[in-house]
Amino acid sequence: MTVNRYIYDIALSMLYRNRLRKALALLDRYGTAEEAWRTLDEPEMAACLQRARHECEWIEEHRIRVWTLADEDYPYRLRQCPDKPLLLYGKGNLHPSDGHVVSIVGTRQPTQRGKEETELLVRELHERLESVTIVSGGAYGIDITAHRAAIQCGIPTIIVPAHGLDRIYPFQHRPEAVASLEHGGLLTEFPSGTEPLASFFVQRNRIVAGLADAVVVVESRERGGSLITAQMAVDYNRELFAFPGRPTDVSSSGCNKIIRQNKAALITCADDLIEAMQWTKRDTAVQPVQTQIVGLRDDLTPPQQELLQKLQEAEEGMHINLLVMETERPYGEVASDLMMMEIQGLVRSLPGGIYRFMR
Repeated sequence: MTVNRYIYDIALSMLYRNRLRKALALLDRYGTAEEAWRTLDEPEMAACLQRARHECEWIEEHRIRVWTLADEDYPYRLRQCPDKPLLLYGKGNLHPSDGHVVSIVGTRQPTQRGKEETELLVRELHERLESVTIVSGGAYGIDITAHRAAIQCGIPTIIVPAHGLDRIYPFQHRPEAVASLEHGGLLTEFPSGTEPLASFFVQRNRIVAGLADAVVVVESRERGGSLITAQMAVDYNRELFAFPGRPTDVSSSGCNKIIRQNKAALITCADDLIEAMQWTKRDTAVQPVQTQIVGLRDDLTPPQQELLQKLQEAEEGMHINLLVMETERPYGEVASDLMMMEIQGLVRSLPGGIYRFMR
């Protein structure tokens, strides 16, 4: 069956983009998007239908997977949510209903401790469980740290962007987006051409929460955006967990708050989460499979080799500005190379723009 069968679902989602519950009510009443569409009389219908036709062409050209509420394999956890998306667009090897699903969220400005807690959590979940998928929003900080850790372990990770699949935001995370396609991929409710507007980030958070069995918050300020996802998890009756911080840790004040309010259970490691969820551990723990980011070469380019050599010689690391001066290269090129090398596990970024060789 061709993707044209999605025309009315897509058109309906475009027509009622800001009136989701109205669209869901129509589907509940009439059974299918096409039947619902035929009962409507709205001024924008013709334009939405034309855009939907173009979207179907784009979907077919780029081999995008679509799930509608009429499809039996629509992610069953998400289907339980009262404000579930009318449809989902996916790219990659996506099986969002399989195995255990853990969403990991947190601040966009994590401490080194927060990054390490995230990496260890993902690694231990992989080692102890037969099947686990890591979900997050692909943003800076804890989100991308969780995705990178999953990719390095060779386990599925689902990136939920706040825009269409014709772009990656932030663009610096394109290597991770490409890498996720082999095991996991990208999943969104937004059609192509949708830009990452601020309101869409909150909207996509309900998918991050709704896809999961459990949601984990790793570092969040008291008014951090990840607390919105945490509240959604509570509203959806998902299990919510948080890593605690010291009372003086501003970056963990949000985590401490939801623990204090008994919204989130306190955890310090994967075993705490697994025990709370009553999941069965593997008979024998496995070691993570170190997976390279798709699209990155095993060997380094000459400029990257020069950067690596300088960092190897610097015991305490080097500031990126000093690397720019010594290599006489543009700042953007050096920053890009350092990011690629960090993804490969060759260097680590430290606070203050310092980079250190991973010995």
